[in-house]
Amino acid sequence: MPGGVAHKIPWTPSRFVQDFHHEQNHVAPFRPSHCCRHRRRRGGCFSTADLRGRINHSACKWCYRGLTLDDLCQAGKALGLVAIDLLNPDEFATVKKHGLVCSMVNGPTVDGLGGITKAFNRVEHHDKLVPAYEQRIKETAAAGFERVICFSGNRDGLDDEQGLANCARGLQRLLPFAEKHRVTLCMELLNSKRNHKDYQCDHTAWGVELVKRLSSERFKLLYDIYHMQIMDGDICATIQTYHPYFDHYHTGGVPGRNEIDESQELYYPRIMQAIVATGFKGFVAQEFVPKRPDKLASLREAIRICDV
Repeated sequence: MPGGVAHKIPWTPSRFVQDFHHEQNHVAPFRPSHCCRHRRRRGGCFSTADLRGRINHSACKWCYRGLTLDDLCQAGKALGLVAIDLLNPDEFATVKKHGLVCSMVNGPTVDGLGGITKAFNRVEHHDKLVPAYEQRIKETAAAGFERVICFSGNRDGLDDEQGLANCARGLQRLLPFAEKHRVTLCMELLNSKRNHKDYQCDHTAWGVELVKRLSSERFKLLYDIYHMQIMDGDICATIQTYHPYFDHYHTGGVPGRNEIDESQELYYPRIMQAIVATGFKGFVAQEFVPKRPDKLASLREAIRICDV
């Protein structure tokens, strides 16, 4: 039922997490083909001609403070980026000038609402969030872009079942509008252990349940690999099992959200192989914060690592 609540089966952590792990335990093993195997192409010249084209590479603007958007677009395109993530409408012209797209548009904020901590899990926020998001959806569609980020908000004493019901209620008001304009709302999964204390959409299981309840192709999850490694782990099996609920991916080294090389615990080539194996055609956006002085060198290396 487009834009509607598909069912009202009570969500409980024990029931859903149990189902979540049961499904993961029945995932067929991934067997990468010869063409999918990772090659480390370090050193020497590197150009976009070297890229395999199986990953649509993007990068989040906020991670490159000190670089103008114009400079990031110019340099990023030369490295193989096809998009920039998390931009506002007044920045659309810049990415278009460079032949890039905005792979994820920032959501609106109004009177302190719409950011990570105060969003759709409170019914009293909906009357302000809905018209603000309708305007942002219009702006996104007019530019020819397809995704807008959204958030659950913090629990602040709200139990998870009520948070699900409230998010579904607010987003259901928006989905007919999003469907009409062919724009997908993507709720980001964030960790509540280290970076975003008390955030409600902090486990894949909770986010997947919300997508199921809304049952619309215009509401999906932004699966942030960094955040979900901290909260859930088991990244590749999660992607293989739940990829229909994911419409966008973010990267980041664990711990620290820095470079995604050997300095951290995740092996990103294997994760990218898992994404490619699902047939994913969307964007993978680098959202690590470079520690090294040469931020663009770190971005270049991340693109190489993810180009499986």
